[in-house]
Amino acid sequence: MRIILRGDSGFCRWKLMRWCEQNHVFYVLGLARNQVLERQAAPFMAAAKTQFEATSRKVRNFHEVRYAAKTWDHQRRVIVKAEHLPEGPNARFVVTNLLRLGPARIYDELYVARGDMENRIKEQQLALFADRTSCHAFLANQFRVLLSAAAYVLMETLRRTALPDTELEQAQAGTIRLKLLKIAARVVTSVRRIVLHLSSAYPLADVFARVLARLHAPYLLPPALS
Repeated sequence: MRIILRGDSGFCRWKLMRWCEQNHVFYVLGLARNQVLERQAAPFMAAAKTQFEATSRKVRNFHEVRYAAKTWDHQRRVIVKAEHLPEGPNARFVVTNLLRLGPARIYDELYVARGDMENRIKEQQLALFADRTSCHAFLANQFRVLLSAAAYVLMETLRRTALPDTELEQAQAGTIRLKLLKIAARVVTSVRRIVLHLSSAYPLADVFARVLARLHAPYLLPPALS
């Protein structure tokens, strides 16, 4: 299994990078700009500016250099995004120990995609209450976060297996809760079963029925859930 650690410049510490290298973990980390990096990127930025002046269109070129800050133990591979926008130059730097992928793929497919992780964390916090840690005991708060994480896994499984080709297939957890789960119903309990009577005016009744049918079809679920 290949593990890739992605993070912004706040995680760019040489001890962390050394640990990753010693434990066969790959990393793609943002690198804060400084005078040395800007000096190394100057030829690339000048070329990007020339291209922009010739076309008046945004320019994004990718290059790589070898760089080591004074506190680092050795030089490492640094990806340079030489970008020139109508607003002006926009250089970005990423340090990585991935050697086989090209600079553009590392930046666009790995580094930029890290932002989606923050969206998923926010989704869990806002929609599934992962931030409700008001208990005095640490273990109680930890258990609350664990329950929230389990709820997110179930919600993501529902979205992936039962919601394709519906209007909720790209919906966030909060929208799924509001439109599919948090709905009024009359509960009738008998000896043999529990029946939920939904309102005839429920606007997503067709979607609800399709989801229920898919969840009852084992061949549509992942092997671990069937």
